[in-house]
Amino acid sequence: MSSLKEKNNELSTTARTIRRHIVEMTAEAGSGHPGGSLSCSDILTALYFNVLRVDPKRPAWSERDRFILSKGHAAPALYAVLAEKGYFPKEELMKLRKTGAMLQGHPDMKGTPGLDMTTGSLGQGLSAANGMALAGKLDKKDYRVYVLLGDGETEEGQVWEAAMASAHYKLDNLTAFVDHNGLQIDGPITQVMSPEKIQDKFKAFGWHVIDIDGHDFNQILEAVEEAKNTKDKPTVIVAKTVKGKGVPFMENIVDWHGKAPSKEQAEEALKAL
Repeated sequence: MSSLKEKNNELSTTARTIRRHIVEMTAEAGSGHPGGSLSCSDILTALYFNVLRVDPKRPAWSERDRFILSKGHAAPALYAVLAEKGYFPKEELMKLRKTGAMLQGHPDMKGTPGLDMTTGSLGQGLSAANGMALAGKLDKKDYRVYVLLGDGETEEGQVWEAAMASAHYKLDNLTAFVDHNGLQIDGPITQVMSPEKIQDKFKAFGWHVIDIDGHDFNQILEAVEEAKNTKDKPTVIVAKTVKGKGVPFMENIVDWHGKAPSKEQAEEALKAL
């Protein structure tokens, strides 16, 4: 078994590859959402390469853990992870957003192997995760359900209806992540429609809450273990992240929420990664 340091090094190397894919595919497409994809890359890498019980050769395996990318505009990050995991050829990444391609601008479970839910309309992922987690309990299955939300997404009312239901049904097989990068398409979340303090709101709805640095693999993995050991209530892991993480000219710049890099900017970004 590899040491903790070796494991973290492996995850860091994989995350860097994921970030390079994100830059290359959005530059090739000429559209997409690189900022929020880069901010959640470490979380997705940790989940798919160290946590989730999945089998790329059997994407519909009934015993698999489930993952829902509720902030569907960060699809490039999920696509890059799925390709690196072996769900489909990496060549597909360069067809992002092309007509007829399997990788559309937002996740489409009917067209892409490995997707458990179609997402894009913000606020709906947690509701879908509730259904999967409740079904798992009723069917006495031991799979777990993970969902990733954006911090700006928590401005949606449906998130809190779902959060109330998660706690009501004591869905301790459900773990939510909030990618807390502080920015949304129109600016800082605290200026657009502040959902702060996100942690306190989840606590008020009966959730177990964990605060972490979303770019620290030790903290991500320890939080997941704590969630697994929490009984009778769902867990939310509020992960502080940096929008555009890894690309200096994108970091903490709201403009990169939904703008693709030019070919020249992509070359500069790849040199930094």
